[in-house]
Amino acid sequence: MDKQIFVVTEEFHQVRIDKYLSDMLEGTSRSYIQKLIRDGLALVNGQPAKANTKLTAGAEVSITIPEPVSAEIVAEDIPLDILYEDEDLIIVNKPKGMVVHPSAGHLSGTLVNALMYHCKDQLSGINGVMRPGIVHRIDMDTTGALIVCKNDRAHQSIAEQLKVHSITRKYRGIVLGNLKEDEGRIEAAIGRHPVDRKKMSTRNPNGKPAVTHYRVLERFGKYTYAEFQLETGRTHQIRVHMSSIGHPLLGDRVYGPEKCPFKLQGQTLHAMVIGFVHPTTQQYMEFTAPLPEYFQTLLHNL
Repeated sequence: MDKQIFVVTEEFHQVRIDKYLSDMLEGTSRSYIQKLIRDGLALVNGQPAKANTKLTAGAEVSITIPEPVSAEIVAEDIPLDILYEDEDLIIVNKPKGMVVHPSAGHLSGTLVNALMYHCKDQLSGINGVMRPGIVHRIDMDTTGALIVCKNDRAHQSIAEQLKVHSITRKYRGIVLGNLKEDEGRIEAAIGRHPVDRKKMSTRNPNGKPAVTHYRVLERFGKYTYAEFQLETGRTHQIRVHMSSIGHPLLGDRVYGPEKCPFKLQGQTLHAMVIGFVHPTTQQYMEFTAPLPEYFQTLLHNL
């Protein structure tokens, strides 16, 4: 059992406990936190809480995270492109079309299925039985570097770095149109789309703060090859932000035009660089995932 205790600050006065704990335990899903609350594992001033309990400044909140239960996930012998591995974590170069963790409609063939086979029972359990080892995600059709944690100590360390935005995350992508500036900064809060719940939007008044930096690498007239650096890590952040300024990612049929002049499987977006402080050595480490072949070919053709 892992018990964590927090004292509510003024900025979280009257915030629901499930939202508060999801902010405090970044990298832990809100649905999992709500389950822990239902199980009576979250207390406010020593008393069991409900998911909709609103907190007051100065209150003491404690949550107990149980030992991980063996996941009902089938380990699958799926090849992994491993950039780095040690006793604490593994850096994987995720291919296009692979979902990170099992969910409705994707119970096999995911990165977690492959990790269960490769790592056996050496994966952190903080994020629940369906997401062992997973501390952050990238979209199914986004390729590139992803950190997977092998134990809870490493998971908490990486989650804390994600929370304070100290992890280096650089992406490469091709957007529609010719970006006017050679570099820029997009600051626009992101939340669930008010109509289409499968999409995210910058028009949600309750969206979370989000910042993306971009830098032009090459111009192709109708298209621009750029590097993106995340200051925050919201769902679909780069895709939503670039679409919001009129330059959606090439191939992104969710946030861009449905028709694409190239035969692509989703957006042209690659998580190229990831850097962080190692949980054990406390040394900064940085890894680069090479551009996938389809991306290189597309750049050549452009």
